Formats: sequence, structure tokens, C-alpha cells
Amino acid sequence: MTVEHSAVLALHWQVNVIKPEGFFGGMLAAPVERSGVVGRAVRFHEWAAGAGIPIYFTRFTIPEDEGRLVRNTAFMTAVGQAQEQFRPGAAGTQLIPEMTHLAKPDHVADNQKLSGLAGNDLAARLGDAGITTLYVTGVATNLTVEQTARHATDLGFVVHPVSDCVAAADETVHLASLANLDLATAGCRTAAEITAG
Repeated sequence: MTVEHSAVLALHWQVNVIKPEGFFGGMLAAPVERSGVVGRAVRFHEWAAGAGIPIYFTRFTIPEDEGRLVRNTAFMTAVGQAQEQFRPGAAGTQLIPEMTHLAKPDHVADNQKLSGLAGNDLAARLGDAGITTLYVTGVATNLTVEQTARHATDLGFVVHPVSDCVAAADETVHLASLANLDLATAGCRTAAEITAG
């Protein structure tokens, strides 16, 4: 693996998505806990940081002026109606405690889109930094992970979803999404495969 031009995209590791008290806690917290994905992702992110690979976190937030939120899906309509819970400073939008030690302030990007690279300057920043390869982690596999991985691929990045560092509400959906991504990106890799070089 080439470290020099690589980065980790760590998607939606925030309280609203991962924790029971978060907005999506009723749907995602239990399956995320059962999967053990948080611990695996923390270990992978720590390895990346130790190897000098930058980690870019994305957060779904809604500022008071709504930013670039467009209510064109049921998902976006729901979060728009609950936007107070998604304010940049709200408890639910914060990165989960397990990840905060890995987040550099200038490597956290907020937006109001499903793709972590839409509606912000993150793709341009990655390009300017010479990043060509992205390792994608996050929740949920079939939502922000799949959307971002496809988007990044279309933008010209070499994208590898980290298959054991992503999770979804339903295991069947998770596996189907990974199968799609194995075809639509440069291919899924496990954390062990990546860290082994």
C-alpha cells in the first residue's frame, strides 16, 4: 500500500448516527454495537495515524440557515424537520468519544449531503494535498459510505471501502452494499489486508 498519496475518509462517526441517544440511534445503535465496528474502526484509524496517513472525518450538520440542505428525499426531509439536533454545536453532531483523539480540527468537514464530498470543499482539499487513494470507513454502509465511495470514484480517486470498518442497520443490506461497492470502486479491503501492506 502506498502511504504517501493515501487518506482515510471517516464518515459519520458522530453521536446522532452511532449512539442510542442520537437521532438515528433507534435504527443504528444496536446493529452498530453488535457488529463491533467501532472498535475495529478505531484500531484502523489509529494505525493510519501512526503510519502518517491523514484521516478526514465528515459530519452531517445543519446550520441555522440550513446551508445546502435540500429536502428531496424522505431522509433529508426527516433531518430537516429535526434540524435543531443537527446544529454544528449540538451534542448529536459531535464525533463519538472513541474517535475524538484522532480528529484534527482542520480535517473535519461538515455538510448537508449524503456524500461526504458533496456540498463542501473536501474533494478539492484532498486533491490539493496530493491524495489519490481513499480508504472509506463509516456508518451506514448503504447510505453515506456507498454514496461517498461512488462519488469519490467518479471524481477520479482510487477508492477502497474498508469492509470491516463499515456497518448498516441490516446485515443483508450491508452485504449487498459491499457487493455493489466491490464492483463500483477499486474494491473492498479489510483493515487487515490494508495494514499488512
